[in-house]
Amino acid sequence: MGRDSTRGPSAGPPQAGPHPLGGSTGVPAGRGARNYAIVTAAYWGFTLSDGALRMLVLLHFYRLGYSPFTLAFLFLLYEAMGIVANLVGGWLATRHGIKRMLMVGLATEITGFLLMSALSPAWSVALSVAWVVGAQGICGVAKDLTKTASKSAIKATAGEASGQLFKWVAFFTGSKNAMKGVGFFLGGLLLQGLGFQAALWTMAALLAVVLTGVVAFVPPLMGKGKASTSAKALFAKNRGINLLAAARVALFGARDVWFVVGVPVFLYASGWTFTMVSGFVALWTIGYGVVQAAAPAIVRRSDDGLSAEVPAARLWSALLAVVPIGLAVLVAMKVPHLDWVVVAGLGLFGVAFAVNSSVHSYLVLAYAGSEKAAEDVGFYYAANALGRFIGTLLSGLLYQQFGLMGALTGSATMLLACWGVTLGLPVQRAPAAAAVGAAR
Repeated sequence: MGRDSTRGPSAGPPQAGPHPLGGSTGVPAGRGARNYAIVTAAYWGFTLSDGALRMLVLLHFYRLGYSPFTLAFLFLLYEAMGIVANLVGGWLATRHGIKRMLMVGLATEITGFLLMSALSPAWSVALSVAWVVGAQGICGVAKDLTKTASKSAIKATAGEASGQLFKWVAFFTGSKNAMKGVGFFLGGLLLQGLGFQAALWTMAALLAVVLTGVVAFVPPLMGKGKASTSAKALFAKNRGINLLAAARVALFGARDVWFVVGVPVFLYASGWTFTMVSGFVALWTIGYGVVQAAAPAIVRRSDDGLSAEVPAARLWSALLAVVPIGLAVLVAMKVPHLDWVVVAGLGLFGVAFAVNSSVHSYLVLAYAGSEKAAEDVGFYYAANALGRFIGTLLSGLLYQQFGLMGALTGSATMLLACWGVTLGLPVQRAPAAAAVGAAR
């Protein structure tokens, strides 16, 4: 998203005009900031409960004796449904508006929580697993419908605010992940204090409050535009988005291949309590979110929006790959206090991963066309969901077969692939994206 050549730095505050996602809103920049704040707050509430759900399910079923692979399997439909939900969600958000998709996503998540709370201890293992996987699939749809709508709203609200896009993307992504970290801790706390069923009811009630706020305060036509009329048009993305989506698959697969199952189970097996495990994962995710929000101060920005940011994506993906490689060497050497070595290594991983993720989240909006940005964002986050799916599956398989070494090796391999893909990212925007230069 480079600068619009017709607007210099001294062009003055942005004026109301055509909405960057289609339609005419006539909304001044101040209203855009208000709408951004409302959508961000709504997504915070959603992320808090969704993070709590992940830790709640992981710890509850590990306590019941489920194997690492079975634990990973519980999340597979959750991740798989996200692939479809992102693609469809982007199209639906363009066709029906962001507000409606936020409402659908929140209502769907509440449904998933209530279904999961109906799980009975008297059921067989096979039935219990099938029930949880199904409920998780519903929550996976909810998560990615809500995320696609929320991140599309950033483009809709920051599109006319000169210099705001990178900052708003970084703050949204970072604060969202910090809230997810709080959710991880909340999940362990609720499981310990209320039990599985009551914890789910509490989170469903929280989301009902958030849903009420969305209905009351989000503008009804935000993000509504002309949607693609064919599958060919829906999947016709520019080279930058296609390559960035491929890099995103590898990036998030590399995180989840050791973070979803491997790290929590390894720490618990090393003598950590549920509260300690969930507390550490929470602190790591909060710290990761803080670094994401600070990314605009870490990454040098360019006037054209790509010439400095693309090299930054390449550099930080290379630095990130070094961390699991180094940790794998330390695991092979059987260094003492390995659990704390892993904790320190995960801290370094979190910093580099946060900068990578923030830069990628900005770049997808920089490469996206303005008229169907929600569809472009949905396509990109479908790749994100595919990466999580692959990482989650491999997390259980590799940890169960080869221990932490296998998970770290898988992570390093994916990160080298991510770095290789970023070498091909274009440093000039496609013509369709050039029209929204003022957003940068």
